[in-house]
Amino acid sequence: MDPEVLKERMHTADVMKNIDFLTFVGLFLVALTAFCWWLYNKRYPRRCILLTGLSDSGKTLIYVRLAYTQYRQTFTSMCENTEEYLTPALPHSMLLVDLPGQERLRNKFFDQYKNKAKGIVFVVDSVTIQKEIRDAAEYLYTILADPIVQLYNPPLLILCNKQDQPLAKGSQVIKGLLEKEINLVRVTKSNQLKSVDPAETNTAVFLGKQGKDFQFSHLNCKVDVAECSANTGNERDYADLKMLKEWIDCL
Repeated sequence: MDPEVLKERMHTADVMKNIDFLTFVGLFLVALTAFCWWLYNKRYPRRCILLTGLSDSGKTLIYVRLAYTQYRQTFTSMCENTEEYLTPALPHSMLLVDLPGQERLRNKFFDQYKNKAKGIVFVVDSVTIQKEIRDAAEYLYTILADPIVQLYNPPLLILCNKQDQPLAKGSQVIKGLLEKEINLVRVTKSNQLKSVDPAETNTAVFLGKQGKDFQFSHLNCKVDVAECSANTGNERDYADLKMLKEWIDCL
């Protein structure tokens, strides 16, 4: 055989071996990544129910009513409260997490639990919502636009608390108020990005549909609205959490 031909064939064989090796390495890395992801999700499953919202919306009392089925005096939370939650409708327990509502604390604790969220409950004070609508809308916008929330799209429940109060707004009214205000927040955020760095506008998350007023139905995640009353009296007061419990059972 011609030495040049033999040399060329040996070179071709070496190239094929290198290609096979690189292919093997690539497949191995893909399999290793998939295994690590599976192991992480098995050890740290997304089974948290996050209770969040502005301060004094009643999150902690709702948490206590759910976790301990009783009334307890509550105070403004400075850190998260956690408790296992299990009902006959759930195949396994959920970790109920009550997040602080104070502006300087809430983002820190939300970041800590957001990647484990099976569902997010945004609690609203149905009595004071009109006065707090801007703050509520900005916080809810921040949650919905979060990259982790965008990635996993956990179900969201807007829970309109304190429905036992005479001046409480109904859930559909509150939904409309939030949609209208988030629409304004969206415009403000977009203008802020343009003024700082126009290039970021193309990569920033846009909530809803371009060219249309914001509606929760335009989001990729499932958004429900419900009413409840945790009450602020004593343990003999009736707490109406039926719609919340039914929503959790469907997660």
